[in-house]
Amino acid sequence: MQLGRYGIRHLHLKNTLGQSILRSRRVHGQADLLDDLRSRGLVSDITRPDALQAEIRRQPQVVYAGIDPTAKSLHVGHLLPLLCLLHFQIRGHQIIPLIGGATGLIGDPSGRSTERPLSEQAVIEDNVVNLTAAVQRFYSRAYEYAQKRSEGPAESVRAPDVRNNIHWLKDLNLLEFLRTVGFHSRVNTMLARDSVRARLESQQGISFTEFTYQLLQSYDFLTLHKTAGCSIQIGGSDQWGNIVAGIDLINRVNATAGSESSTEKGFGIVTPLLTTASGEKFGKSAGNAVSLDEQITNVFDFYQFFLRTTDADVGRYLKMFTLLPMSAIDDVLESHMRSPEARTAQHLLAQEVTELVHGDVGLRRAQAATAVIFDNDYVTAKAETIIDAMRGTHFSTCAARQLVAAKGLYLNNQPVASPQQTIGPADLIDGRLAFLRAGKQKQAVLALDIAS
Repeated sequence: MQLGRYGIRHLHLKNTLGQSILRSRRVHGQADLLDDLRSRGLVSDITRPDALQAEIRRQPQVVYAGIDPTAKSLHVGHLLPLLCLLHFQIRGHQIIPLIGGATGLIGDPSGRSTERPLSEQAVIEDNVVNLTAAVQRFYSRAYEYAQKRSEGPAESVRAPDVRNNIHWLKDLNLLEFLRTVGFHSRVNTMLARDSVRARLESQQGISFTEFTYQLLQSYDFLTLHKTAGCSIQIGGSDQWGNIVAGIDLINRVNATAGSESSTEKGFGIVTPLLTTASGEKFGKSAGNAVSLDEQITNVFDFYQFFLRTTDADVGRYLKMFTLLPMSAIDDVLESHMRSPEARTAQHLLAQEVTELVHGDVGLRRAQAATAVIFDNDYVTAKAETIIDAMRGTHFSTCAARQLVAAKGLYLNNQPVASPQQTIGPADLIDGRLAFLRAGKQKQAVLALDIAS
């Protein structure tokens, strides 16, 4: 039975790694946090790393990462900062995913060569609602995932404190902002930021609106430092300048207020810009961002995205995107090196990340659809499972005609001979399903809607 091939492989991986995972659980759970982040490739740079390490060991910290609300859903590019926060959370620290409901109305110039069009307020507000739910859903499933892959998260694990910076920026008047932030901000330092300098050298230049973005992000860090005791900000490598600006603002304000402590406050951790071994930006599939929302990227396509990872990338991704102990990852990579054609590491990666993001149920649906489409396991196929896994895929009529002419369209893995070919009862699997395939990767399921 072909489905057994996938199920057995999944069990075989778990059993093969079982002893190694069990041996490593205690070490993994108590490993030094910063060392673990570094060894997994999740860190590009850290401000004052020795001081930060001492603070983490001294007491639980409050750490935040910003989320840009210019899109309505999270995508796989968000995984690095989200997972960095998760590593803090499962060790007992408080995490704050901060959604930029205010800064999203301004636009971050970091990493951009042209001015970002201003977004409509109603669009940003709708995106904030969707992203808040998405972040809460991610950490709910991630916590369940973490519990299975370690000795057990700390008893003091606290739920993510999801916030929106519109709450403190919407009523901030200009005079207060200039006296609180502008007074402590050096224009020559702002001009020297990489994101600003690059834009100043371009033909378009930079608007005052985007120029002040770094001040707003600095104020976010200051506000969270004052109101929540937040001492650490996590961001992408392009956020280094903005993070340093926030740390500088915190310490300048503290000095002006006559703080008794002369110790520098605030830390920054930046994640690397993730690219594939071929140099392409990670997270795109056929030109589209791979979403963590299964209404946008269904669980089958999500699973397949990670299953198609190259041998050159799979080791890095296992370390970055899973909570498996490093020793267990080394074991599976060693096995993969001996028999790369079995793609053992890719199957493990796809299983782990799909369960992390979509839970046990999502993983089972993705594996069931994979078994049907690629292993022709039509005997055990269940209509509802496959429909849920494949929901959202589609082909255009024009593209389908072109594929038929090029003999590249398949019905239940058999070539479609003519655009006029019809689907009859004999073509339906489980009485309801038929599968279309375009080339090697793009799949769609046709489901007969049976009225109750």
